[in-house]
Amino acid sequence: MSSVISLILSNEAATIELGRKMGLYFTSRDFFPAVFFCGDLGTGKTTMIRGIVSALPGGEDAEVSSPSFNLANIYPTRPETLHVDLYRLQGLKADQDVEELLAGVDRLILVEWGDFLPEGQRPRDRVDIVLKFYNGSREALINLSGAGEKLRSSNICG
Repeated sequence: MSSVISLILSNEAATIELGRKMGLYFTSRDFFPAVFFCGDLGTGKTTMIRGIVSALPGGEDAEVSSPSFNLANIYPTRPETLHVDLYRLQGLKADQDVEELLAGVDRLILVEWGDFLPEGQRPRDRVDIVLKFYNGSREALINLSGAGEKLRSSNICG
């Protein structure tokens, strides 16, 4: 199953708001898929993650920042949120530590630069979000992929 949604995000506030809608959707359905973000520098990956985390219970206590140098941040949300940045993995195979981080099932996993992880190492049921610049704005291409029932019936963008 695969379903692609394309949205134009006019500014940073719209990017945060889409993230908030997704976070609220996840919470209301008790549904926390792995979410992989791809896009050039500055397209809004961390910004959208900030919106998702802000909508989760406990998100008001989280200081969301890109974990570029330490690979992962864990936020005190319910469920716990793991924020991973794979930028330094570009062109390399993920080691066992990365695989173990991404194997957690009882937390929300948000992955920046998810396209740097080989397809065979990504979860089958996931949300892929590609952010790119578009006529002075941003475009978000959201692809729901997998076979899980909750994913198939999702209206993830609110």
